[in-house]
Amino acid sequence: MKNAHSLKSYAWLSIAAALATLALKGVAWLLTGSVGLLSDALESVVNLAGAAMALAMLTVAERPADEGHAFGHGKAEYFSSGFEGLLILIAAAAIAIAAIERLLHPQELEQIGVGLMVSVLASLINLVVGRILLLAGRRQRSITLEADAHHLLTDVWTSAGVILGVAGVAATGWLWLDPALALLVASNIVWTAWRLLQRTTTGLMDGSLPPEQHALVLNILERYRSLGIDYHALRTRESGARRFVSLHVLVPGVWTIDHGHQLLEDIEREIRQALPHTSVFTHLEPLDDPASQDDIGLDR
Repeated sequence: MKNAHSLKSYAWLSIAAALATLALKGVAWLLTGSVGLLSDALESVVNLAGAAMALAMLTVAERPADEGHAFGHGKAEYFSSGFEGLLILIAAAAIAIAAIERLLHPQELEQIGVGLMVSVLASLINLVVGRILLLAGRRQRSITLEADAHHLLTDVWTSAGVILGVAGVAATGWLWLDPALALLVASNIVWTAWRLLQRTTTGLMDGSLPPEQHALVLNILERYRSLGIDYHALRTRESGARRFVSLHVLVPGVWTIDHGHQLLEDIEREIRQALPHTSVFTHLEPLDDPASQDDIGLDR
């Protein structure tokens, strides 16, 4: 199982990074008056809220299974990613409103050099922390950490766009470049939010395993089918960091219970080895009993 304490320490790291970048970007905005840098600072507010939500949901997700939650609490992580997706959409709307206002009423930028240096420092913090969270999220199969990481890395790219916009204003004097880049930032943020919400919805709706993982299960079962063992009613789903696989295995009716049980143990072990953090549920049925074909659907 994943180390829940370790995951919470990553959430605290994300909170610290959000506080640091929020302070730095706020200073950069105050120095320059750039609406692009203001949009960057607003996204750091979202980062902070998302990191706090991530910490709360990781705390819930680490709880062991109990009588009321026999499959564990892993789905709590989807609430974090969904919450962060909604916050990103709100931030995008705020950025777009500020950018349109600045397009209609251009304003000269001040102390551009210092402001850009501060913004670059904030972006470097997000880049380092984002990479750390992304690697940890993939290694520990935590959608919460992955969502937080993708948001931070998106923040890096949007910050790069804002920095280019402010630098472009300094070089050309075209004041419209700053709010124009801010609008592009808002568009990019909306795309990030959409992907987060889409993955969150799939998890909450008990979506099947990704095609490449489903193929691993099929490869194992097809190998047994070539030995005269059949299967049906294969169902898969994800719940946070855990995967669930259930299926019916059909064997010759003359087999002993012990023989059939050993076969199921072998199949379950191979699936767990191919896909760690997977709970496998099998049901044994005789090949020659017509009733075995009556419960292939979700409801018999």
